[in-house]
Amino acid sequence: MSRPDTAPAKPGPLAAVLRPIRGRLALAAVLAGLGSMLTLVPLAGIAHIAGIVSTGPDLFGPDISATGQTGIWQAVIVSVVGMFAGMALISAGELTAHLADNHITHHLRLAAARRLARVPLGWFTDRASGDVKQAMQDDIATLHSLTAHFYTAMGRATGAILVSVVYLFALDWRMAILSLLPFPGFFLFLRHAMKTSAANMPAFAAGMRRIDSATVEFIGGIPVVKAFGTTGRAHGGYRAAVDAFAAAFVEVTRPLVAAMAHAHALIAPVTVLGVVLAFGTLFAGMGWMAPLEVLPFALVAPGICAPLLLLHTLLHDLGHATSAAGRLQALLETPVPAPVAADRWRIPAGHDVRFEAVSYAYGDGRQALSGVSFTLEPGTVTAVVGPSGAGKSTLARLLLRFFDPDHGRITLGGVDLRDMETAQLYRRIGFVLQEVRLIHASLHDNIALGRPSASRQEVEQAARAANIHARILALPRGYASVIGEDAQLSAGEAQRVSIARAMLIDPPVLVL
Repeated sequence: MSRPDTAPAKPGPLAAVLRPIRGRLALAAVLAGLGSMLTLVPLAGIAHIAGIVSTGPDLFGPDISATGQTGIWQAVIVSVVGMFAGMALISAGELTAHLADNHITHHLRLAAARRLARVPLGWFTDRASGDVKQAMQDDIATLHSLTAHFYTAMGRATGAILVSVVYLFALDWRMAILSLLPFPGFFLFLRHAMKTSAANMPAFAAGMRRIDSATVEFIGGIPVVKAFGTTGRAHGGYRAAVDAFAAAFVEVTRPLVAAMAHAHALIAPVTVLGVVLAFGTLFAGMGWMAPLEVLPFALVAPGICAPLLLLHTLLHDLGHATSAAGRLQALLETPVPAPVAADRWRIPAGHDVRFEAVSYAYGDGRQALSGVSFTLEPGTVTAVVGPSGAGKSTLARLLLRFFDPDHGRITLGGVDLRDMETAQLYRRIGFVLQEVRLIHASLHDNIALGRPSASRQEVEQAARAANIHARILALPRGYASVIGEDAQLSAGEAQRVSIARAMLIDPPVLVL
């Protein structure tokens, strides 16, 4: 007989991301909910006072008994205390939620940065910059709305609806049911609208990512496309991304427009008030209720509309937050090379490079290398030539450990690259990429990026060797000039800065 699987279910992405602060968020929601309930006490107080004053024309006149006047003052005091206590609890809930949000935002940014620091460099080459930017910035900002506002708003809305419904049923269950008749219709319209548009949400999110990527790529390529007079053609990719997003946006929102218009009209306060007055008049005419007993329903029932609409907005935002949490969770679970224990790190005995039966296939299954073996001896220069797609760039990237081989191994001085500390590896293997990346810092810091402890003299010697020293001295602040501010370099000059950076490290192996 097979035994049932008792393994605990894996939590969803939202639950996994918010696990460190779920207790604080629950507390914030409870505080806000209790506060919302207390802020409705004045409505009950008004109805109570109206019942007392109905016994006489003058609020504090002789027709009001001493007991009645005492009841009025008690209702006023309870209403005021309830209002201020409710506001205090809501504020406490908001403070708790924002402190929790600060904690989780800090935690997620650090976790994402640490994960990105450990992923293979090839991971970045396989992804558009917009995808990384969305996870690091946009998705965390989306979660801010959830953690800082969603749970307290949900608590307020739920608390207000719950206490209102209980209060109305306590007064008269028949009138309570009739007063709430418009609300089930709202949920029917809402369910239909959300079900229709939900299928198009993935295309909507993908469209946003394409716009991010297309914007970055288009702006980065403006100098090139203007030089060759192909601005219109280059703009085509960005325009296509915008058009695709607009189409996805229409597909998502079109089913919502008519349905939500009907739903909102159905639970508008004036609609609910009309229902209450209509049935209240009927009940009073049939002698089932006194006319004044309709007042609490006229005060409270229309007030349910606002928190109910807030709940709808919150549930809509929850869908966006869930998608953002899924992307963040995917980033935080990105596979990284298995760390090597510090006591197992090995130091190469030489500088010879060996590829031993190396095979590698990209994620799409395309085989780039199969059983490649060769040796690069110290003091030699090797040029790898071949047709496009032959695997030249793949060889270089494997040597730089952008990826690890699927089969075989690559050694430096007899040590497998996977058994070397990352810092040790890049002190022995330098590289100058075809696409130069200079950071927003001074020229000195850009050249000394691989050796922050290098002296000014060593930095200048590397710059002279790369034939960029004179150009740097011509800048307003020389080596203190900052890239993007008072240092605007051409592509060739930026390449020379990259070469100077590699020469300053002076690695035994240099990959161009």
